[in-house]
Amino acid sequence: MDVLRPALINVHGRLYRRNTIKEEHYEEEEEEEEEEDVSYTGPPEGEDLAEDETCGTVLIEQTDKGYRCAFDVPSVLYKYIIGKKGETRKRLEFDTKTSISIPKPGVEGQIVVTGSHRAAVSSAVTRLEVLVEGFRKKQPFTHFLSFPLNNSKIQEGFLSFKDEVLQQCPEDHGVEGSIFQNPAKLHLTIGTLALLNETEVKKACEHLQECQSFIREITEGNPLTLDVTGIEYMNDDPATVDVLYAKVNVKDKSDKLQVMADRLVEHFVSAGLMVREWDRVKLHATVMNTRFRKASPVEDTDAHRGQTPSEREAFDARNVLKKFGGYRFGEFKLNSVLLSQRYSTDCSGYYTSAGRTNFS
Repeated sequence: MDVLRPALINVHGRLYRRNTIKEEHYEEEEEEEEEEDVSYTGPPEGEDLAEDETCGTVLIEQTDKGYRCAFDVPSVLYKYIIGKKGETRKRLEFDTKTSISIPKPGVEGQIVVTGSHRAAVSSAVTRLEVLVEGFRKKQPFTHFLSFPLNNSKIQEGFLSFKDEVLQQCPEDHGVEGSIFQNPAKLHLTIGTLALLNETEVKKACEHLQECQSFIREITEGNPLTLDVTGIEYMNDDPATVDVLYAKVNVKDKSDKLQVMADRLVEHFVSAGLMVREWDRVKLHATVMNTRFRKASPVEDTDAHRGQTPSEREAFDARNVLKKFGGYRFGEFKLNSVLLSQRYSTDCSGYYTSAGRTNFS
């Protein structure tokens, strides 16, 4: 990093410098993380906040002893605010001349910042917000928006595809039964979310319900008939493939499914619940993935965060593509988008749904 041109972070319309100051261990963690120091670039010296004015999205209120600000932080992130032996919190308190109160580990609650001066409380809150946001982005995703493809007809078509591939391509490098998707969990991933407590899950469910109006506008209040035909691979070399997927299209050749997926991502990114990874959602139904290979402790979603590609054994898909390139899995009517929970299974074999909204 160029120390003369540090990265800038925009928090609630204000710019801050992100300075990497040292590496530090955090409680209950073995790995080292870079700690982020944040310096505010404004407002002009002497400018102060009005009484009971908000600092970003949180309220700083005047009390008999000075000023106070309380805001929600998921309990899994407390350790990053505390630091090893409390060093991070102590340094923030020393630098800003404030006191920072944190709930006990595992107890959901509010971080409370108190101080004699409003500007000091504001500075401490801002530094905490940026610190938390930095470590939030490093958390593995817990949920994802999905279009379920586990219709019985599609599952039957998929199982026939699996049997035929194993019968006709048994000698192809890396092709074996464990790399096929679980038929009960066939789906299209729209986007992933790291929801760190029940409050955030509830917020995501509420936002999904808010999307129902534009979803029904796109679908005209009807299910979408989807055709699942053909396969394609992710990378450039069909001889070394990690992901093979089925192509999914609306039967009437419209772009309704793509438009809906893009609008959903746009909404959740704007709400701060999702990070945009691509300009457009790449809709694909994973049917074979080397992450599923036996002895690999991974989940059968098709999101790729945190992978180590060098540990994966690719497979030769040339014969599969040649023999099954136009394979027809079937068609069905899609009528919902789900907020699915990672590492879960419901009574149907699909992922447990934290929320849903229907097209009709």
